[in-house]
Amino acid sequence: MEVVRAKRAGACYGVQRALDMADEVIADGSIAYTLGPLIHNPQVVADLAERGAEPVDDVAAIEWTPAREGEGEIPSVVIRSHGVTPQVLDAVRERGFAVVDATCPHVSRAQKAAAELAREGCRVIVVGEEGHPEVEGLTAWARQAGGKVDVVASPADIPAGLYDPVGVVAQTTQRRENLEAVVETLREAGLDPQVKNTICSATRQRQEAAAELAANVDAMVVIGGRNSSNTTRLAEVCALTCPRTFHIESADELEPPAFEGCARVGVTAGASTPENQIAAVEAFLKTL
Repeated sequence: MEVVRAKRAGACYGVQRALDMADEVIADGSIAYTLGPLIHNPQVVADLAERGAEPVDDVAAIEWTPAREGEGEIPSVVIRSHGVTPQVLDAVRERGFAVVDATCPHVSRAQKAAAELAREGCRVIVVGEEGHPEVEGLTAWARQAGGKVDVVASPADIPAGLYDPVGVVAQTTQRRENLEAVVETLREAGLDPQVKNTICSATRQRQEAAAELAANVDAMVVIGGRNSSNTTRLAEVCALTCPRTFHIESADELEPPAFEGCARVGVTAGASTPENQIAAVEAFLKTL
């Protein structure tokens, strides 16, 4: 059976940057925490915790005071690649922790775009998933700048009664087609939205490469955390042209009977999936 990897797959620049920054913090044995999972990959998060970067859901969960720990033992708090709200950043600084901001630069750009639209008086439409940490950050940065914000997952979620000025930003892992559909629906309603295309090019490149490969194989394997929105979208894109698409987190989930009759299998991976996980899946498939 031939195993073919998509032209673009695996850890993106922002994810690798976050991992490198976390590794640098824990390399000398410093006390370190991450606010939530650093990236949406359970295996990587577990490995970081084992090596000294413990994930916490809230700054208040970190039990530390200068008097108890002594000078020179200030913990580092690593901000995850998805970013956080300005209120969370303030809380970290108020506690006196060392801030290591591993927010993906593309996410930072989206945060600034949302805040800029709000300062210009726009009602801000965030195209993305309600409750996703990146989206929570985008809405919070816009609201801090004085804006009213609506999160829409699709054109069907656009609230009634909107009027100009309206501004639009997107969760960085959104599909371009979805952003365009939302914008077109706003225009059909007589609005003239200011659009900030904040979709990450790496996401688009992975989706396009996955779609191209999926159309030419018997089965597709998509590797990445089930809590990863960009990996989930990769699986959705692949399934459109290759019904035999499997979204897995590790090679342990692969079942040989699922690939019976396959002469050619494609492999792709989300932006939070490191090379060693992709290689393990490819190695297993090549034994079938």
